[in-house]
Amino acid sequence: MTMGHRRLGTLDVSALGLGCMGMSEFYGPTDETEAIATIHRAIELGITLLDTADVYGPFTNEELVGRAIRDRRDRVILATKCGIIRDPVKRSMRGLNGRPEYIREACEASLRRLGVDHVDLYQLHRMDPSVPIEESVGAMADLVRAGKTRAIGLSEVGPNTLRRAFAVHPIASLQSEYSLLTREVEAAVLPACRELGVGFLAYSPLGRGLLSGRFRSRDDFGPDDYRQFSPRFAEGAFEANLDLALRAAKIAERKGCTPAQIALAWLLARGTEIVPIPGTKSRTRLEENAGAARVVLTPAEITELGEAIPPGAAVGMRYPAAMTPRWD
Repeated sequence: MTMGHRRLGTLDVSALGLGCMGMSEFYGPTDETEAIATIHRAIELGITLLDTADVYGPFTNEELVGRAIRDRRDRVILATKCGIIRDPVKRSMRGLNGRPEYIREACEASLRRLGVDHVDLYQLHRMDPSVPIEESVGAMADLVRAGKTRAIGLSEVGPNTLRRAFAVHPIASLQSEYSLLTREVEAAVLPACRELGVGFLAYSPLGRGLLSGRFRSRDDFGPDDYRQFSPRFAEGAFEANLDLALRAAKIAERKGCTPAQIALAWLLARGTEIVPIPGTKSRTRLEENAGAARVVLTPAEITELGEAIPPGAAVGMRYPAAMTPRWD
């Protein structure tokens, strides 16, 4: 399989990455043995970009990824994040922190958990509204100069914040949710990335599973599954959004690929700066997702998919109100 490569600033990465969050929590039962086997299979398939964060677990996902790549470090582009604070016992969110001293401490802690002397991409998971972005990015730039990370990125910020950050130090990537069901970034965020030459990491590119074709009922999710608390999966919203996803699934059937593959292929066709990072915790789903690299959409098919699920069609906010990122 030819995976293809794209650029995130100075970093050369596979066209598809692997989101590792669900290997530790949020989406039902986890299996560390299968998770590590999935990471190893991703590397075999040519997927080089692994995305984790200190908040996943919390902390345990970085440890898992570190164990998985211990003898494969030179074959991966390792990305992690800081900025969201969770209680390690109660696992509840405590707030955001973008203070320079915190960023330095968080980076050192991530390196210890990952078992590496540097990461390739260090990202601010969310902007702290009490700290000017210039101060946070300045601290991250110091990490580049110290050899702790090769490049820096941001997550869930708007175009103005991105430009202010870029004026301090080159930003390799901006990470935000983007899929056929979540298209807000098309209005101003993606144009700003293209203007500045910033790569774009599309997380939840399968709409947290809605676009995968796997789910038909809210009963498919366990009681602790994050989707039980997501507005887009609430009663009424789920059914409406499933109907939208089925529109894309019908096009996939005609194309001869799976719903997940056509959703990922659509993102890949939206611009060479876009790198989808679908998350999975099984080799079977990983191999299916990787198959998207073989799906070539015609201009007419790209348009048809975009019109089947137009911007703003999804029902419900993508996060509960208290967790919704504020773009500027």
